[in-house]
Amino acid sequence: MPLSRTTTGRFANRIFRQSLTAQRYQSTGIPSSEVIDTDVVIVGGGPAGLALASTLGSSESIRNNLKVTLVDGGDLSKIKTWNAPPTSFSNRVVSLTNKSKAFLTDIGAWDHVDEARTNAVEHMQVWDGVSDARIEFDAQDLQLTRVNNGMATLTEILNLQRALLRHLDNLPNIQLLHRTKVTSITADSEDKGSWPLIHLDNNSTLRARLLVGADGFNSPVRTFAQIPSFGWGYNTQAIVATLVHPPRGAFEGPNTTAYQRFLPTGPIAFLPLSPTMSSLVWSTKPALAAALQAADPNVLAIMINAAFRLPHLSMKYLHQRILESHAAGISILPDTLRQELQFREQSHAVGPTSAYSSLQIIGGQQGIPPADSEMVPPLVTQIQAGTVASFPLKYNHAETYLGEGVGARTVLVGDAAHTIHPLAGQGLNLGLGDVESLANCITATIATGGDIGSYTSLLRYSQSRYLANHTVMSAVDKLHKLYSTDSDAIVWARSVGVEVLNELDSVKAAMMMSAGADFGNVAPPSWSASGWNIAASGVEILAKATKTAEAVGNTLTSTIGANLSTFIRSTRP
Repeated sequence: MPLSRTTTGRFANRIFRQSLTAQRYQSTGIPSSEVIDTDVVIVGGGPAGLALASTLGSSESIRNNLKVTLVDGGDLSKIKTWNAPPTSFSNRVVSLTNKSKAFLTDIGAWDHVDEARTNAVEHMQVWDGVSDARIEFDAQDLQLTRVNNGMATLTEILNLQRALLRHLDNLPNIQLLHRTKVTSITADSEDKGSWPLIHLDNNSTLRARLLVGADGFNSPVRTFAQIPSFGWGYNTQAIVATLVHPPRGAFEGPNTTAYQRFLPTGPIAFLPLSPTMSSLVWSTKPALAAALQAADPNVLAIMINAAFRLPHLSMKYLHQRILESHAAGISILPDTLRQELQFREQSHAVGPTSAYSSLQIIGGQQGIPPADSEMVPPLVTQIQAGTVASFPLKYNHAETYLGEGVGARTVLVGDAAHTIHPLAGQGLNLGLGDVESLANCITATIATGGDIGSYTSLLRYSQSRYLANHTVMSAVDKLHKLYSTDSDAIVWARSVGVEVLNELDSVKAAMMMSAGADFGNVAPPSWSASGWNIAASGVEILAKATKTAEAVGNTLTSTIGANLSTFIRSTRP
């Protein structure tokens, strides 16, 4: 797939061009047409930008020495006053590693998180949609030192953003300019060397010693800094929704298990939010995503249940039925789909009392659940209204996180620097890692009396984060490619790899520590120092399972072996 490069000018006109008749917002404390010198300007009020502002404001050395301003075009007051009922959840959910949660706790932001809208992930079930090879993770079996933390924490992005905004209310040294758009960014070459000038739509201008781009994938800051990026689209859409389901029974555990099944069309994930509600992330082909979004919500619920239970061949058939109905402009009826599903389950010898039956919900069964009930998620009964949405998935990485020349004194964090497939749930965690590292870099520079915007001072941030991020991104990209095929040889190789990994508790523990688990002092020091590398190595084991195939290659034909070799070569970054 060809690489796409984002360079100066490609997005500049589209991003920066603003209507001259647009409504102007006067920023508090900044008169019109005045150039204001400030030390740090953060563009972007998403989780990464707000976390950076909170971190800088929480540091005494930074608070006493630097003036920090955050600019965002949206109305952040709506987020700060967001107050959803306990029976309703947003479809934008994040999985926070314990490291990320500890970081947010250290800066004081976690105190403002509504804990009732968080849920610890204590178990994980991940399996192959073709072979059913499965790997399981359990906080207790892995001997976590603080099991109550689980292996990760799920919460809504709005819950996190609201907490960060409330934390910023207690940090008067941080200036928050919301409802204020950046119209353009230029370099000041007169009095301040190459300090960036951030022109706002209220006719004011900020002159920054350091400009931070926390402004997402289509980053105006990255465009100004002339930082190219490389990447590719996955030709995949992620469907998100909030799911409603019955609570787990008295003989089952609580709803703290995350499920993910890797289908050839893309992974589907079930993320627990409360006893009766969970979040969906279903990555699939654009045409199927469009058809599922357009279908009756009951049809989508049926398809979600089937996607976690039905064998691959029958799922392919149901996908085709959905696509054909959508193309013909005909809405397939839920009852029609249930009849088809009943026939499919009977043909696969799935009994009506099996946990793998998507139809058992019709009877509303009570009492002792099937023995294999915890191998699959609870059956979805409905989709929360207004929560079904989708977005394209892509891989994108800036060639550097630091601007030079005309774009000097700029640095990128979060999605402005990197975009990753959501299958591992690590996008925001990488961004929070950026924030923590950059804040440490700024603190160290102040301690030595250095220039926080100089390339030399910022280099330690880039050196700390670029390779770490690339390692995770490359591993996740390779995992996506490895599971995007139903080739017999590839399925065999990856299934062997998964089944072997499932028997190696030490390797699973290392992978889970980097995915959010907390082993305290039990884990070897090397795990703490290179958790992401350990996780990536686990993924590499799956890819290198082809060598196992060669070792017993006499059981495979030369044609299969050749296809396997070709496929793995194509997945190498």
